[in-house]
Amino acid sequence: MNACNYLDETHYCPHCKEKLDCCSVPPVHVGDGLGWGTEAYFICLNDECPLFVNGWEHIELQFGHHASYRYMLLPGNTEGTPMMVGSKDAMKGCIMDPESIKLQDERYTNEKEAVTQLDTCVAEKNLGPILLLILDDAANRKHRERASDLLVEINDLSCVDPIRNHTFKNEVLGHKVNLDIQKLLKKNYKKECPDCSEIIKAQSKKCQHCGKEF
Repeated sequence: MNACNYLDETHYCPHCKEKLDCCSVPPVHVGDGLGWGTEAYFICLNDECPLFVNGWEHIELQFGHHASYRYMLLPGNTEGTPMMVGSKDAMKGCIMDPESIKLQDERYTNEKEAVTQLDTCVAEKNLGPILLLILDDAANRKHRERASDLLVEINDLSCVDPIRNHTFKNEVLGHKVNLDIQKLLKKNYKKECPDCSEIIKAQSKKCQHCGKEF
């Protein structure tokens, strides 16, 4: 099950009535080693929860181990079960931020849609998908390179400003995009003023925007 399918679920601990946190699961089930069957679960991380507070003594007496219980519930279920934990901080580093995950899912959806539009964006003069991919540092690099290849073909100088105002985390990709921008400018007999970065005619001896003389 995809985590985004249950990010809107809200559950409460039956022992302390506190809201359960949505957490990512360990890579291997600590109990049977067969895997969790889910990417996330809901767990009560309230240190004052009676199940957690009383669990230390119970496990010590029954099993001779230093551990306690947290209430755990799998997505899509209404009844949970105690889960053994070895320390007070166990699982606290696995809390998932629902809003952040939703944004990641939205970004990925937008990337996939933009990729499907690359085949027609030149014919339709649709710069949007190209810019979206080029400016999305989390997008697949091959998709971003393909989008950059289309800059000259779509021949739309309005792409220059947003690209110039973007700092590329991948220097190699940034260099490629810069070369494609230069090809685009040359195709339109334009250049960028080295002082104010405004686009001017390639043969200009003086920038009409800042007065810089060449």
